[in-house]
Amino acid sequence: MADELAVRFQGHRLRSRRVEFSILEDEAEAMYDRGWSDGLPVVAPTEARVLRMLGGTARDPQDVVAVVPPDLVPCTVEKAAINAVLAGCRPEYLPVVLAAVEAACTDEFNAHGVLATTMPVGPVVVVNGPVRRRIGMNSGVNVLGQGNRANSTIGRALQLVIRNVGGGRPGGVDRAAHGNPGKVGVCFPEDEEGSPWEPFHVWRGFDAGASTVTLFAGEGPRGIVDQLSRDPESLARSFAACLRTVQHPKLPMIFDALLVVGPEHGRVFREAGWSRTRLLERLDALLQLPGDELVRGAGGIAEGLPPSVAGATLPKFRPGGLLVVHAGGGAGLFSTVFAGWASGPTGSQPVTREVGT
Repeated sequence: MADELAVRFQGHRLRSRRVEFSILEDEAEAMYDRGWSDGLPVVAPTEARVLRMLGGTARDPQDVVAVVPPDLVPCTVEKAAINAVLAGCRPEYLPVVLAAVEAACTDEFNAHGVLATTMPVGPVVVVNGPVRRRIGMNSGVNVLGQGNRANSTIGRALQLVIRNVGGGRPGGVDRAAHGNPGKVGVCFPEDEEGSPWEPFHVWRGFDAGASTVTLFAGEGPRGIVDQLSRDPESLARSFAACLRTVQHPKLPMIFDALLVVGPEHGRVFREAGWSRTRLLERLDALLQLPGDELVRGAGGIAEGLPPSVAGATLPKFRPGGLLVVHAGGGAGLFSTVFAGWASGPTGSQPVTREVGT
């Protein structure tokens, strides 16, 4: 009854075009045929569901959240809510979706470039602050996997906004040669409570009490296994050896990376008193690469840098190009890395936005 009354008395708030299905149409098939889906079933965005979704934010439905590439179409709160319904979100997730849309549509993140590249990258959304617990996100066991509704649907809602509002579809502007399963949507929270360090968003300059999303243009996650290191120097060396291979071991300063340190690895750094900054400084020192190993043809590999770098030393990552967060299950000496796309002003830079109401 509440939904019926909402449609009757608040339906005028919705400005989007209505699409009527015939009684003989299957809803799921009809939405897929109209191109609204990412390939998986979606939830029909009825007036009642969209109004219910809009109840998750205090913003006016007609406020413009961002101009969405590649078609540069203004996305209102209402349009974002429609795609959040399609994705399977609950209303309390909507402020996080709106913040993610805002972050994705900045020049710094460069969603158009992330779409158009032939590399297999997409938005990776990291959530920090009180909103993680308020909406029931999972930062522990299987943090990057299935099973948690908020984790699974927030990143999907962002991707559906880019598809349905901005026109970014595979085979169109989306030219990924391989893509990765995470392009359906990747979203996870940091485990702040178990972290050996200050929360990630605090390290990026936000107040501890703020809720934020950070977007990183990354490929699918891959694991780092080190079950024997019990001192931070050994573990940092393991991390460095794996991080050198990001995209290619002979290509430095081109790609960023997001390192997700698991709790058992995090404990090694906590017990030794290593801060996040100290870890990053040590990794930077360990990832100073000799130019002789990077030139084209070195190691019998044609890929590499011009001969002019011979004799020089180059860092694997640009300053600030390696990000470190803490998440994962409490059992297992594992961490994970997301390799990034082209870094800096000519590619994509990580962007953090505060979650509003």
